Amino acid sequence: MLFVISCLGQQGIKNYKRFYGLLRDQNKDLLVLRKFEQGGRTQYLVTDPQELETRILPAGTEAVKPLTWAQAMDTFKETPYVKAMEAAQVKETPLQDAGIIHGFPKEKGITLTIDLCPSHKPLDRIIFTSLMKVFQRTEKPVPLALSITGRWMLTHNDDLDWLKNLVKSGDISITWVNHSYNHRVSPTAPLKVNFLLEPGTDMNFEVMGTELAMLQHGIMPSVFFRFPGLVSDPKLISKVLSYGLIPVGSDAWLAKGQTANSGSIVLIHGNGNEPVGVNDFIKLLQSEQKSVKDKQWMMYDLRESVEDEFGGK
Repeated sequence: MLFVISCLGQQGIKNYKRFYGLLRDQNKDLLVLRKFEQGGRTQYLVTDPQELETRILPAGTEAVKPLTWAQAMDTFKETPYVKAMEAAQVKETPLQDAGIIHGFPKEKGITLTIDLCPSHKPLDRIIFTSLMKVFQRTEKPVPLALSITGRWMLTHNDDLDWLKNLVKSGDISITWVNHSYNHRVSPTAPLKVNFLLEPGTDMNFEVMGTELAMLQHGIMPSVFFRFPGLVSDPKLISKVLSYGLIPVGSDAWLAKGQTANSGSIVLIHGNGNEPVGVNDFIKLLQSEQKSVKDKQWMMYDLRESVEDEFGGK
């Protein structure tokens, strides 16, 4: 898949837009989320609503049935994808940490999310090398989610290539989470007018511009979105949901002193700006080494955690 996407990035992508539809491929009903042109051909970004995987499919012999967003939600209402959407809508009230914040894995373990907000500092590679070292005998590739911003991608080509090579070598697997393009933040503005709630924010660019940048850099957008600062309001939540994206929060932001428990969606920053959170995570890894060896403490794929939680398994 990386090869396919890297080829995509080498050619111009035009008319990238929201487009919902039903597409049947290999006896599976898939939900079309985006439509664009590349190399003179129509392409679709689609998701499997059962497993929450995304991929690119070219327009082919199977016709796409266009849907409104309401029709799409109704068509796939029994899937983990739509149930997660509905759960995020229900939990939309808090100004901070709305969306999915906890998974329900079968064993003891966590779902790790690493935020890559704009930063002039290099990637904290020690997070990834430590993960690979601890889990090399029990879990390879090590699953994790990276919440990535467009501006981070602009200035960290080497770091991004390093991460992509770790995926290619089978050491880690990454769910790429949309974290907005600009990730603007004011140190003085109150939360209700800060981050993406800043007046004048162009949400279409913040969402779609980031996805386009991902594709151009050879990485696959997922169906997940993380609000900068975990800050949102009901109107903003509804806006993000209307792009077919599931908001993901956290119940264990380590740098804020929150504890990682079984099933936690853990948040650390890997952009060089939060050494406390990184150190806390390294300590957590060290403290769980015996449990890891006994396969009693695992890393969980964000997609599988959500599928397990809302799939009725």
